Amino acid sequence: MLFPTTDFAIFFVIVFAVAWSLASRPAAWKVFLLGASYFFYGWWDWRFVFLLAASSALNQGAALGIARAGAGGLAARRWLVAAVTANLGLLGWFKYYGFASLNLDHLFASFGLGQPAPLIVATLPVGISFFTFMGLSYVIDAYRGVLEPSGWLDAFVYLSFFPHLVAGPIVRGKEFLPQMTGKLDHKRIQLSRAAKLIAAGLFKKVVISSTLATNIVDPVFAAPSQHSSLEILFAVYGYAIQIYSDFSGYTDIAIGVALLLGIEFPQNFDRPYTARNLQDFWRRWHITLSTWLRDYLYIPLGGNRNGRVASYRNIVITMVLGGLWHGAGWTFIFWGLFHGVGQVVGHARRQRAVPEAGVAPPRPSSPARVFAGQFATFNLVCLGWVFFRAD
Repeated sequence: MLFPTTDFAIFFVIVFAVAWSLASRPAAWKVFLLGASYFFYGWWDWRFVFLLAASSALNQGAALGIARAGAGGLAARRWLVAAVTANLGLLGWFKYYGFASLNLDHLFASFGLGQPAPLIVATLPVGISFFTFMGLSYVIDAYRGVLEPSGWLDAFVYLSFFPHLVAGPIVRGKEFLPQMTGKLDHKRIQLSRAAKLIAAGLFKKVVISSTLATNIVDPVFAAPSQHSSLEILFAVYGYAIQIYSDFSGYTDIAIGVALLLGIEFPQNFDRPYTARNLQDFWRRWHITLSTWLRDYLYIPLGGNRNGRVASYRNIVITMVLGGLWHGAGWTFIFWGLFHGVGQVVGHARRQRAVPEAGVAPPRPSSPARVFAGQFATFNLVCLGWVFFRAD
């Protein structure tokens, strides 16, 4: 979190009280939420508030330009290309420039083409991956005609709303913006559900995740050669639990806080470690990201429309880029490749069971078969987490 826990609690109590007092005045309520979100983001580094505002203005301007030009036309396509280029350019500069330049310098130096130059590393704005992906989905949905661009104030609140700003979930405009119409109805606030989510999220993050990280995971990953095989195994499994508790815990808090402000977010986790294969895992883990990658990357690449080989290629490309989205490093790229190849192998195994007629024979779902699939998948995911976590 950007705030220390105590400061965040005080911040939210103030926001909650003022937001509820403005419930009957939608415009004032939205202005206050926008100001509170910028204050929340600026607490870490006030300069990046201007970046967030510029990103919001860029995407709102492009969405309105597409709407005026008519979705699907040449002028709309130009607006789309400009917006996608600008969004990816900002993300690339802040998140990937240092990584790319370092690797290119070393590549050229290995061929005797000069020496590596001093590395320029831009400070990475917190949450830039999340608000960039939300901005992209907003513009692309406007181009596809599945979303009518909102007014400027609503769009700015959507793209900067503090519960999802730092670590998601990745909420789409068509899910968020309809909830901004009308007055905040106190009767629709799900107080008990919100309280349970916030309490569960805090327990996951503060108790489970922090305890595992401090006592088991961090010491082993920092110096694996100083630990036994059994200790390393416990650390690998511990990290699987830690990262789930940390990420799903934050998501629970974000969903609960948003509910108290009258906004409902989509589900982001669905018992991912009960998945029976890697494809099933990605239907359950970070759902808003996996569906974003499917709808805005995998399907535009061609999905499964151009044959089996093309489908496998698109899966691998999508997962590699999804890994790179998590961080600028070869470990993240390999992690994405690991999951992409794993899904391809799983697809190939299942497709071999499909006869000429194209109808898969029924397979018994005995408890032993279910457990075997879950056990194998969980251990594959844990193996992938090793590369994700390793320095």
